[in-house]
Amino acid sequence: MSLDLNAGRLPDDSTLTNIPRLISRYYSERPEPSDPAQQVAFGTSGHRGSSLKNSFNEWHILAVTQAICDYRREQGIDGPLFVGMDTHALSEPAFVSALEVLAANGVETRIDSGCAETNGEPGYTPTPAISHAILEYNKGRSNGLADGIVITPSHNPPADGGFKYNPCNGGPADTGVTRWIQDRANALLVAGLKGVERMDFAQALKSSHVRRFDFIDHYVSGLGQVIDLEAIRHSGLKFAVDPLGGAGVHYWSRIAERYALPLEVLSTRIDPTFRFMRLDWDGKIRMDCSSPHAMAGLIESKDRFDVAFACDTDHDRHGIVARSSGLLNPNHYLAVAIEYLFTHRPEWSTQAAIGKTLVSSSMIDRVASGIGRQVIEVPVGFKWFVDGLMDGSLGFGGEESAGASFLCKNGGAWSTDKDGIILGLLAAEITAVTGKDPGERYRVLTERFGAPVYQRIDAPADREQKAKLGKLSASQVSASELAGQPITQILTEAPGNGAAIGGLKVVTDNGWFAARPSGTEDVYKIYAESFEGQAHLERIQAEAKALVDSVLAG
Repeated sequence: MSLDLNAGRLPDDSTLTNIPRLISRYYSERPEPSDPAQQVAFGTSGHRGSSLKNSFNEWHILAVTQAICDYRREQGIDGPLFVGMDTHALSEPAFVSALEVLAANGVETRIDSGCAETNGEPGYTPTPAISHAILEYNKGRSNGLADGIVITPSHNPPADGGFKYNPCNGGPADTGVTRWIQDRANALLVAGLKGVERMDFAQALKSSHVRRFDFIDHYVSGLGQVIDLEAIRHSGLKFAVDPLGGAGVHYWSRIAERYALPLEVLSTRIDPTFRFMRLDWDGKIRMDCSSPHAMAGLIESKDRFDVAFACDTDHDRHGIVARSSGLLNPNHYLAVAIEYLFTHRPEWSTQAAIGKTLVSSSMIDRVASGIGRQVIEVPVGFKWFVDGLMDGSLGFGGEESAGASFLCKNGGAWSTDKDGIILGLLAAEITAVTGKDPGERYRVLTERFGAPVYQRIDAPADREQKAKLGKLSASQVSASELAGQPITQILTEAPGNGAAIGGLKVVTDNGWFAARPSGTEDVYKIYAESFEGQAHLERIQAEAKALVDSVLAG
């Protein structure tokens, strides 16, 4: 992974996405159903693409939304459907298209009620606010259940759009559901949208099927159930948040005001070009709050605050900047959050376990052992944590890509999708309660459990290459050692639930690597970690890359 010379700098105006062209292409282009690159494809986080590549346009959204309506009918889902969008330029056109189909199908749809900042027009809704609304509505119900749609490509560049479905459990849909929706949507594309019901947007807004819902108040008013806001309020410390121009931009001021928190909202700017973002490692604008390059601006102001944090565009991911250490590696913060929560939530079940993905740090396993909790290790994808968060068997579920959620203080479910808002507020709570910021807390953990070195490498891979990587098997590893240490495990299935990894993980006592194709971008990923230092990590990476190269060459 070579670092672009402009990484960490503001973009040049000449490189910004042409928003009028992007929107025009959304309406003017039609996908070619026989081209795999232009079909509906649900990865780990719904369908993503760009109108500039003819992979995310009006026909895609009309087809996907009709497919969701058909799925709801087949499953007997007849409660309200909560719909939210983020601030990407393609999100609002997709919102319009989706509402036209939902209303024509008679689906009771709840959209944002708007606020002063949006002049009463439907505003922006974070992913966790949709999840929380679904869970709260469905609480105590056995029929008439709600579900949701979130229109977002997460932290992807400004030219991208995204569309995902959250079923009645409030979390990301599992592969069986997304495959059904994907196949039905592609069939509708082949049929030239025959079978898609649609009405004019103005009529849809006025119809009895569409209702306004105050997502901001509903979400913000419940935060005391999950975060010790009183400790933050009386801490005497200074905190800050940068929404990065994302869907939570109008949430943070409400949070600070309602609970009288010492929290400064650094920006409320919304700009679909995202020209205020620092360039990521590859020179692209990407609202990745775990990237030191994208977060360079907030890192520069770390000494002004005890803790500062940011979220990605749909606010399901978190980035934590501590005065002591700067931007925390996501794995480091997951370990800190887990150690703190399981020792400061007395109402949680003593049997509640820790959910981690198989590419997250082994530091989590060592911390879990130290506090006497079980780890449930699953494949990549937050959907694997949904059931555990619903029934309380998981107190916490987290991914190395800076996405996590956890239970309310009383052990009930808060959000079954990733929630960057509560993870940011938790960093403030940890600092207020313990007197040490998350960076200092992590340093204490390393003194006890060792200091791992972790890195993910991304490299380009087309669909055919990604398919090969997804079929890696244990038989393709002939070595008995990895970087000079005996191999203890070769995994193609996650030990926590037996589900296929879609790749391979090789483990020793003091290091491991995992190789898998990305579910959202045309890259493959090698994750590696060592508890014996940088040189040992580089040996692991070299041997892992040699294995991947041999597979791609085969």
